[in-house]
Amino acid sequence: MSRVRDLFRTCPSCGRRFHINLVDRRLVDERRNVEIVKQGRAGSTSTKNVYIVTVEADVPITVDVKDFQYTYRCKHCGHVWSETHTMESRA
Repeated sequence: MSRVRDLFRTCPSCGRRFHINLVDRRLVDERRNVEIVKQGRAGSTSTKNVYIVTVEADVPITVDVKDFQYTYRCKHCGHVWSETHTMESRA
């Protein structure tokens, strides 16, 4: 990681809400999930009456999932710990 960011968080060791440094951000896992979603459309009309036809279809949606491991260091006590965060985006 090219840049270290300062954040305000609570240290799990000393319990103080203090400055912490984001030391490292690493991609741990990357995967693609396919979800099936029902999608409906409305439909046809006539000259005298209006007819609405709903057609439901199963539409596959691809979701990109990335797991990142963040490593932090407390500026107060020097404690270092890691947390895992997941980011999802629909492709």
